[in-house]
Amino acid sequence: MQRNMARSWRGSAPVFAALGDEVRLGVLARLGEQGPLSITRLTEGSHVTRQAVTKHLRVLADAGLVKSARDGRENVWKLQPRGLTEARRLLEVISRQWDDTLDRLRAFVES
Repeated sequence: MQRNMARSWRGSAPVFAALGDEVRLGVLARLGEQGPLSITRLTEGSHVTRQAVTKHLRVLADAGLVKSARDGRENVWKLQPRGLTEARRLLEVISRQWDDTLDRLRAFVES
């Protein structure tokens, strides 16, 4: 199990790195709330340029969190929830491990 977890963590590192940026989190939130959006729509009402959003979308795409599809003359970007689901699963494993560790510490201190 330890070996499989280590493999999972290595594969998830780009996801966690991508989630570590405020702009990228905002892009993911908008895609999650509003569905597929073009770069033009993603930059509306934002202080972020189209070029910056494009770079952030590339990072998110490389991490498997978004993908683009052609819609007429423009590309639209949509959320790929699989990457987030895997990250959430790994965080739940860590949470259980911490809970187990704290329970053992509590039992040791109380004994």
